[in-house]
Amino acid sequence: MELAIHNWMRAEPLEETVRRISNLGYTKLEIQGAPEMYDTEEVKRLLDSYGVSCWGTVTLMLEDRNMLARDKTQREKSVQYVLDLAKMVKELGGSVISLVPATVGKTVPDGRPEEEWQWAIEGIRKVYAYTEAEGLLIGIEPINRFETYFINRADQALALAEAVGPNCGVCLDTFHMNLEEDDLCAAIRRAKGRLVNFHVADNNRMAPGMGKLNWKKITDTLREIDYDSVLSVEFCAPIDRTPANPYPNSIDTNPQGLSEEQRKFLEDHGSAAVTREFYEMLTQKSVETLTPFL
Repeated sequence: MELAIHNWMRAEPLEETVRRISNLGYTKLEIQGAPEMYDTEEVKRLLDSYGVSCWGTVTLMLEDRNMLARDKTQREKSVQYVLDLAKMVKELGGSVISLVPATVGKTVPDGRPEEEWQWAIEGIRKVYAYTEAEGLLIGIEPINRFETYFINRADQALALAEAVGPNCGVCLDTFHMNLEEDDLCAAIRRAKGRLVNFHVADNNRMAPGMGKLNWKKITDTLREIDYDSVLSVEFCAPIDRTPANPYPNSIDTNPQGLSEEQRKFLEDHGSAAVTREFYEMLTQKSVETLTPFL
């Protein structure tokens, strides 16, 4: 297996991120789902120069991005956003789009269950037509109930993937699985043949190794189902804003280069942007923990 990492967890020049992960032994990047931020030719040259390749991207379903919206125009715009991401991945030589269908943070439905199910299938099938033609993969990702009311468990993602098409896959995330699955490894086993991406963070969403998850058992289970691809690191450290904070230098009080979307996402998930020092520690801890099991 190889290690990838996301780059949405800290706003910094992409070259700084790529230089760091290359030095630490990561071989792939799951690039932030913001195609308007990147010139793909420049990014490809940058990645090549550091011996890192694009693994894929993850949707940032924020604001009015929602493939389950009652408003048809909103659904169409959301589909177009995912298509733009798929095009970016194709141009970067990547493989997978990790897809959350509904708005992150939205917990009240727009329609009846049967309506939303059909809207999801219709929207994802439009993306699927493109990914099939271009040799890319979709991984429908379950996230926890506090971030969405739609697709929280592996079985739900598998059902949706099967409804979309034979090559539509799922992307599982250990942090969300720890909250939602009764047996994390059993859920992985049920995803055999559909698992196309695997996000890793510990049970507290810190870096792997900073919580209680059994990484040997998890990686052994992945090999059991013949998943020998990429572990994509996606920690999102909850920032302690009290005197009990064990990492007193973790809060970046003057973050630079944050888009409004990125700022909101980080505030919603961790309460603040993180310092370079803290982020580098989390990135290195992930490598140290996972490398023995690759």
